[in-house]
Amino acid sequence: MNWLLVVAGGMAGAPLRYLTDRAVQSRHDAMFPWGTFTVNVVGCAVLGLLTGAATAGAVSSQLQLLLGTGLCGALTTYSTFSYETLRLAEEGAWLFAAANAAGSVMTGVGAAFAGGALAEAIWS
Repeated sequence: MNWLLVVAGGMAGAPLRYLTDRAVQSRHDAMFPWGTFTVNVVGCAVLGLLTGAATAGAVSSQLQLLLGTGLCGALTTYSTFSYETLRLAEEGAWLFAAANAAGSVMTGVGAAFAGGALAEAIWS
């Protein structure tokens, strides 16, 4: 029945991704895909926090399935990130494409590390 936890998390994460993307992007009159960037970085931070909490024994495997696999899996979007980066490059916005690719990866990994460090500070 673990799959139900993943489904429940995904049912929350997918609309949250869409609504967050639209809200963030509507506030920026820019070519850069700020909405996708935001959901991916937030998802990385949440997953880092959750992973750190799991390492400390503070969360159950069921919560990991619900929030990590379900919520974060549906909240974050590698495919949209890839598509938007390709679209920027095709439109000749090479600087934006490179900034999106490098910035998303570096900021996402940094957010995951920060989430893990926060979990360690809280639960150690």
